[in-house]
Amino acid sequence: MGYATIQLVDNILAQSLTSATNTIVNGAKVPLVSFGTVRNQNQVSDNIINQYIQWSDDEVDGALSEMYRVPLCEKADLELSMLFDISEYNSALQLDKAINLVPGDTLVIFDDIQEERHIVDLVSDNITVDLIETLVGSYDSTGSRVLRVKFPPPIPMISARLAAANIYDKYFAAQVSPNTSDYGTELRGMAIRDLNNILNGRTVLHGQKRIGHRFLNPNLRDRYRLPGTKFDQDSSRDIGKTK
Repeated sequence: MGYATIQLVDNILAQSLTSATNTIVNGAKVPLVSFGTVRNQNQVSDNIINQYIQWSDDEVDGALSEMYRVPLCEKADLELSMLFDISEYNSALQLDKAINLVPGDTLVIFDDIQEERHIVDLVSDNITVDLIETLVGSYDSTGSRVLRVKFPPPIPMISARLAAANIYDKYFAAQVSPNTSDYGTELRGMAIRDLNNILNGRTVLHGQKRIGHRFLNPNLRDRYRLPGTKFDQDSSRDIGKTK
C-alpha cells in the first residue's frame, strides 16, 4: 500500500477509462448504469494502478527528501468505538464517530490477538460503516480498538493525482495526437502546486520527521521550508512548472 489507494485513484480518473453495461429489465433495455463509476478492469487493472501509485510515491519522496525523512509514515488521527460486537465475515461496522469518516479512509481494527486493515466503502446514518472487504475475524466491542490511519494531507491527493494523470496520458496517447491531455496536465499541475506549497513552508506535514538543518532542531521552526542562503532565502523553492 502506498500513499494513495486504488479507490482514491478511481475517483479521480476521467470517465473515458470507465466501462458501461447494458441492463435489460422485462425484455427492454434501460439506460447505462455504470458509466463513469466503474473502471474498465480489462484496460486498467488493479496491478497497473498499484504500479503507478508506487512511481508517484517515488516522485513525492524524491521531492521531499531534503526536508523530511522518507518514506513518510502513517499516523493515527482518530480513534473510534464499536457500538456492537462484530462477527467474522462481516463487512459492516457500527462506530460512534462514523460521521468523521469518508469513503477511502483506512481503518485498523485490532484486539489482543488479531489485527486487520480495511478501507471504508460507504458511510450511512452517521453510524454504519461499510468496508470494501469483509472482516476475517470476530471482535468484541469492549476489548477491541478501531483507529483511522492516514498520511498527512495533501500527500494522498498528490500521489493519487500524479498516478491518475500518468495513467490517463498513457492511454490517451494511443488515441489522439499530441500525446498529452488537458485533464492529465491539470491533475499534474495541481499535484506539483501542492508539493511546492510543502517545499516553501506554506504546508507543514505534521507528525513527520524533519531534517535539513545541521545546527538546530528543525521541529522548532513553525514555518518549515527548504534551507536557503542569504542570497536566496526569500526566493521560491519550486520543483518545476505546474503545467
